[in-house]
Amino acid sequence: MIYPDMSRILINEASGTPVVEKLLLAESTGDRMRGLLGRADLPLDTGMLLRPCRSIHMWFMRFAIDAAFLDADLRVLKIARNLPPWALGWAPRKTHCVLETAAGVLQHLNVGDRLLIITRPAEL
Repeated sequence: MIYPDMSRILINEASGTPVVEKLLLAESTGDRMRGLLGRADLPLDTGMLLRPCRSIHMWFMRFAIDAAFLDADLRVLKIARNLPPWALGWAPRKTHCVLETAAGVLQHLNVGDRLLIITRPAEL
């Protein structure tokens, strides 16, 4: 089951700025298949990383998203901005995982940027 992990953030290595403050990981087959289905929206500070994942679809989705197609080193290969419900997200050949966010969140991300998953220390 996918749970928000408030201790993980995703940052852009080049700028050092957060891409998302709360990172959801979808790594099991079931979690990747479900993805964001059934949600009415996604908070602007939250993203879901599906890995491994070679492509995405928007069938039965209720809202548009931005999707970044990443290689195994979390380098951005392609960005699909404002992908509407019922669309397909075509992935480049070396795609290893996909970051999904609310539409508009990835406006400052560029092809070639490398992302880093940072784990914050647990609060006492």
